[in-house]
Amino acid sequence: MSGIYVHIPFCKQACHYCDFHFSTNLGKKEAMILSLIKELELRKDEFRDEVVETIYFGGGTPSVLNTAEIDQIIRAVYSNYTVVADPEITLEANPDDLSKEKIEELGKSPINRLSIGIQSFFEEDLKMMNRAHNAQEAVACIAMAKLYFDNISIDLIYGIPGMTNERWISNIEKALAFGVPHISSYALTVESKTALKTFIDKGLIPPVDDELAEAHFHILVQKLAEAGFVNYEISNFGKPGYFSRNNTAYWQGKKYLGIGPSAHSYDGLRRGWNINNNAKYIKAIAQNELPMETEVLSITDRYNEYVMTGLRTIWGVSLERIKTEFGQKFYAYLTQQAQKKIEDGLLYIEKDHLLVSKKGKFLSDGIAADLFLVNLS
Repeated sequence: MSGIYVHIPFCKQACHYCDFHFSTNLGKKEAMILSLIKELELRKDEFRDEVVETIYFGGGTPSVLNTAEIDQIIRAVYSNYTVVADPEITLEANPDDLSKEKIEELGKSPINRLSIGIQSFFEEDLKMMNRAHNAQEAVACIAMAKLYFDNISIDLIYGIPGMTNERWISNIEKALAFGVPHISSYALTVESKTALKTFIDKGLIPPVDDELAEAHFHILVQKLAEAGFVNYEISNFGKPGYFSRNNTAYWQGKKYLGIGPSAHSYDGLRRGWNINNNAKYIKAIAQNELPMETEVLSITDRYNEYVMTGLRTIWGVSLERIKTEFGQKFYAYLTQQAQKKIEDGLLYIEKDHLLVSKKGKFLSDGIAADLFLVNLS
């Protein structure tokens, strides 16, 4: 099974922390939709032998599209690809776009999963991040979405400067009160060339506190576990039966096709990425050209990626797969490098799988990096 990711590169305004590719100028929206549809047509041979299980609209802010535009793109997927009978079709959406009328229309569309970018239920946090919605809209849109959708995920950000443990707990409890079956939660990170980085450098906003973020993470894990959620990937928590099929496929290394400017693709051996310029993307597609760069992943690249993604999940890294897919040298290297982490209580082995412990979970990316290798032949 495989997935298709569609990048919608438009936002109403720029969040201060965001470094994803987007434009606040919606003037090229119609041309962009036609280009997305054409790219789907141009690349159908790449998935000739694949069955599409998930369709994911990310961004940017996909909810700036109306339902007719979303339907156009979904129809193009069905026209050019083989799709399972019950695909997961997710739309990332911002609360300010989710009016009663919009949610009703989406409820009648092929979209069957909403991922709502709440980030915080507190006005001061939303203003600091320059979110387009307010706290009242955050609450109202979830309540309305619950009337039309069963499969809803909300995003929350922790480690926000000035956010106390008490306010973070209140955020979690507000989310749980709605009964949503999936929560994605991320630490606020300071990316270069963002407004947040500039404000911190100028002393206008306090720097991000890693210790505070780690405390928030452990609070999150405990609170959601008590509420019956499974932390199936470091940043993703789902009730049984509500794990994101799109996210799960990504972390398990399945193939996916990335459509749109800046979108990435992966076929198990190669990785590709489209140009992150809207005008150049539209022009190239109009000329039947794919504005994409690709790289063939070496066996070392594939090993490193598997270790990174595997350790972020409840499934861990299969030691048997390391042996059979990468060979004895990689297996020996991994088990040797992992030994110190095991002794420190950061990793453990269960049923021939290498997993991150509760103690090591927040540090999983750093732990994985210590297990990487530069070259081994």
